[in-house]
Amino acid sequence: MAANNRRMSGKKGAQVGSGGQRRRGLEGKGPTPPAEARKGHKKNRIAGAKAKQATRRPATLKSRGGKGTSEMVVGRNSVVEALREGVPASTLYVQQFIDNDERVREALQLAGERGGIHLMEAPRPELDRMTNGLNHQGLVLQVPPYEYAHPEDLAAGAYDQGEDPLIVALDGVTDPRNLGAVVRSVSAFGGHGVVVPERRAAGMTAGAWKTSAGAAARTPVARATNLTRALEGYKKAGIAIVGLAADGEHTVHDLEALGGPVVIVVGSEGKGLSRLVGETCDYRVRIPMPGGTESLNAGVAAGVVLYEAARRRS
Repeated sequence: MAANNRRMSGKKGAQVGSGGQRRRGLEGKGPTPPAEARKGHKKNRIAGAKAKQATRRPATLKSRGGKGTSEMVVGRNSVVEALREGVPASTLYVQQFIDNDERVREALQLAGERGGIHLMEAPRPELDRMTNGLNHQGLVLQVPPYEYAHPEDLAAGAYDQGEDPLIVALDGVTDPRNLGAVVRSVSAFGGHGVVVPERRAAGMTAGAWKTSAGAAARTPVARATNLTRALEGYKKAGIAIVGLAADGEHTVHDLEALGGPVVIVVGSEGKGLSRLVGETCDYRVRIPMPGGTESLNAGVAAGVVLYEAARRRS
């Protein structure tokens, strides 16, 4: 009989002693949980990313992205402008027996007032060797390597401040002046940093520092070995990726994603976004231009979109 019962237990239908499971299955399951608690929902991913970042505090923002290379600023006007704009410098080389004109005096005065800049006197042949024969006019300013942040540090810094990340990534922008202009706009509109690729892209040179008008001292720049991979990492953390494109499906005024955690990707003026980067973007947005201009340079385009993002957050 016991064997017969075992054979019967495989049949469909209710069994004796079900304990009211069918009845409980018909009962309500209570109110729908909030979006932050529903697995797979965008807000749940954002909340999870914030919680993860809260448990991980990088020691500094400019520690894990590597260093650039040192460079020389040569020529009297260039050296004076670099010192005026606060470009980081380690040593000011002055040619022996140099004609002491107004620019030389101002360079020496600015270097002395800033402090931390070594003054070195060197013979002309030595300065010629250091600058590979450039027309240095007796003044050479050594700029130390820039310490880049890591892309993850920018989002972490935003969450540490209790804010949604607002980051700009540059794809194929090779003019340091455009990089400096973007850094200045990010700082002006409350952004949390700029990401640049490690190769075939502008870096934080003296020219970028000068164009940033001092903003580079307070706005971190991160360097990514692979920009597409860095953007995918941001996406996994619940941050929307918005690419600027002339044929974008959205306009900058109607994209609600700009009000939340977002990375704005700006391509080069000529080629725009590269294929892989464009495919990684969640949204492609265009800037309406009634005047008929075909494109804007990276600094201006980034400023327009950053303004809209800041407006939505205020």
